[in-house]
Amino acid sequence: MDWEQHAEREEARYQDGWQRLPEEPEPRQKQLVRIAMAAGGAGLARLMQGRLAEAAGWFARSAERYRESYEQAPPESWGRLIGAVKARVLAGDWAGAETDARWALDQRPDESGSPIGRYAAALASLVVGEDERATELAAGLARESEETFPRPVAGALAGLASRDAESYASGLAEILTSFETREEYLEDIPVADTVLVLEAIAERRGIPVRPRSALLPSPRLESV
Repeated sequence: MDWEQHAEREEARYQDGWQRLPEEPEPRQKQLVRIAMAAGGAGLARLMQGRLAEAAGWFARSAERYRESYEQAPPESWGRLIGAVKARVLAGDWAGAETDARWALDQRPDESGSPIGRYAAALASLVVGEDERATELAAGLARESEETFPRPVAGALAGLASRDAESYASGLAEILTSFETREEYLEDIPVADTVLVLEAIAERRGIPVRPRSALLPSPRLESV
């Protein structure tokens, strides 16, 4: 995999979008999301190269742009909360992750009828250590149909919240398989980012799986 090519492409997209950032609220929030995604893609590519400091910088930019975009976003744009929290976790910035997680929870995504909103709340709750809240949210997500929310993700969230290593590992394995068998990836970056985020949380809870895959950094780079 030519990670340098991936990284340079995403970095160029970010810089181009940043330089052409509109002033009008509606096009501005859309552009901010686009460059947040580009920054996240650059971070993943640099992470796969083992260039951790550069990756962290791009993830930080991604989190910042997601937060900025939310100010003028349409109602229930919960994916932006998820994007910000995931980026901080991937950067290894736990102080920033907790700040963004509390900000995300302040938007009350857990009260949404949307599974994505409740996923945002569950992820944020795990980051700030509100395990009871995360357990309840994961249980609700597990009752969703497979078409509206993937059960393995709900299972992994529940395992993390209860610190049940076996349940977490089972859910994580299925998530990784889903990444390995898909043909398309966000931003065309073939990395199992959800696995990386959940593993970073699992490391702090003492129940990491540390799986091996072409879609994950090599073992020497597992700590993000």
